[in-house]
Amino acid sequence: MFRSRKAKTEDPATTNGDDMLVIVDRAVNPYLVMFHDPAGYRAEQVRALRNRLVTMNTDSEPKTLVVTSAGRSEGKSVTAINLAMALSELERQEVLLVDADLRRPSVEKYLNLNPEAGLSDVLLGSTPLEKAIRPVGRRRLMLLGAGQRVANPAEVLSASRLDELFARLKERYQYIVIDTPPVLPSTDAGVVSARADGTLFVLRLEHTLKGNAREALRNLQDLGANVLGTFVSEIRGRDPEHDPELRYESSGD
Repeated sequence: MFRSRKAKTEDPATTNGDDMLVIVDRAVNPYLVMFHDPAGYRAEQVRALRNRLVTMNTDSEPKTLVVTSAGRSEGKSVTAINLAMALSELERQEVLLVDADLRRPSVEKYLNLNPEAGLSDVLLGSTPLEKAIRPVGRRRLMLLGAGQRVANPAEVLSASRLDELFARLKERYQYIVIDTPPVLPSTDAGVVSARADGTLFVLRLEHTLKGNAREALRNLQDLGANVLGTFVSEIRGRDPEHDPELRYESSGD
């Protein structure tokens, strides 16, 4: 299983227990850096996140990983997509990216793909799983989009349906990265997180309110989610584009 590691942090928004892994992103901006600049410093920060999560997978078994946040516009979807791309770089690691935000889906839009049948259609039984999964133009990475809009997403995302779906997906994919709605506006994230192997919580510096972060983390843990830690985005620091100490380019020899 995913196992969290002890880590110390000075950010009160993330101090919800001493056993939580805190991963701080020093440079990643809200773009798909794994696609636009895969050799850049920002992409390396995503790979550092990937490597920590892979290390936490102590039994090396297929895993479902939820990426969520307390509220909107905190970077969860971009983080999920970048992380899925980074995981797909690993040899013999088939990866599936799932858009489980049935209220405000965004993964297909970020990837410049037209909406097609997806998660909701599979859970409702109107589309076979094999037909709903599609390539995104990246080796070893596939996508299960959100699918058709539904009146009550909470009913569609039932525990029994998710358990069955996750079991089937683990037969084919080593990592299933799941983008969910934010925790506080709906119950969807908590339901999905409770069925997944691990949950990564995204915070946006100077945007996420500390009280909201604490409440969201408490809600996830109360529902039984295995919160692996937090990913803090948009921390201001040295600019890798202008700081030679942060560049490590090929010599050309």
